[in-house]
Amino acid sequence: MNDEPFIVHRSLLFTVAYEMLGSAADAEDVVQETWMRWADIGDAARDEVRDPRAYLVRIVTRQALNRLRTLARRREDYVGEWLPEPLLTSPDVAEDVELAESVSIAMLTMLETLGSAERAVFVLREVFDVPYDEIAKAVGKSSAAVRQIAHRARRHMAARRPRMEVNRTEQQQVVERFLAALTTGDVQGLMDVLAPDVVMVADGGGLVPAVRRPVEGTKRVATLLSRFSQVAPDAEVATLLLNGAVAARIDLTGELNAAVTFVVEDGRIARIYAIRNPHKLGRLEKVVELRR
Repeated sequence: MNDEPFIVHRSLLFTVAYEMLGSAADAEDVVQETWMRWADIGDAARDEVRDPRAYLVRIVTRQALNRLRTLARRREDYVGEWLPEPLLTSPDVAEDVELAESVSIAMLTMLETLGSAERAVFVLREVFDVPYDEIAKAVGKSSAAVRQIAHRARRHMAARRPRMEVNRTEQQQVVERFLAALTTGDVQGLMDVLAPDVVMVADGGGLVPAVRRPVEGTKRVATLLSRFSQVAPDAEVATLLLNGAVAARIDLTGELNAAVTFVVEDGRIARIYAIRNPHKLGRLEKVVELRR
């Protein structure tokens, strides 16, 4: 089949686009655009491509960079804090420590602090181990420039990267302690499971109620969350794997209300990301295949 390389690498292409864009909907559009360009080169030209994987990654990167320019303008007008679109993932993703960290909501949120070229170079080099020469072709820069960009991006991210907790059993235990305290309004229980410098970020997109700015500190976060049991006494809360990590799903009156992901450090929750924008909650019913 002439389109076999695209089918073989489709999950990889989606993962590259998703990590660059933080949006599954936009990533799917970019993958579709990549397929159209792959199809347009014709059978003979496709047969001449020596490394279809590298060729397709190059196309998807260019399309994602184009899409980033549009998204940058859109996000300038976003109401409140912007968070990536969460994905329901399989245990395989959680077991691949490097992949799980790279697609975590925390990492995707930090990638937003990079410029578009820096983001592309960082993702391709650090996550997918693409050679510098190939990255240079994808982003339209020299290999020397790409090396400098990679160094700058790596340093930028290292200064902001949380110490990710990779032990899934401990993640599960900590998240369950948190949810037990949340659903009973146990302020002390919340304070015991939250790190002293905990930060909570919520994304309602201006469509549903959500705090507009990050809430910082154990006491402030615990006090705010302790009201949950009063406001939503009939809420159904369950754990699941989102973006390669243990997370929570909250349903109200039988409908999905929020997806909550965490960064666990030293047995406590250091970051809470609550995604409530209904436009970002559409992919929590079916596992999405992510691949390096």
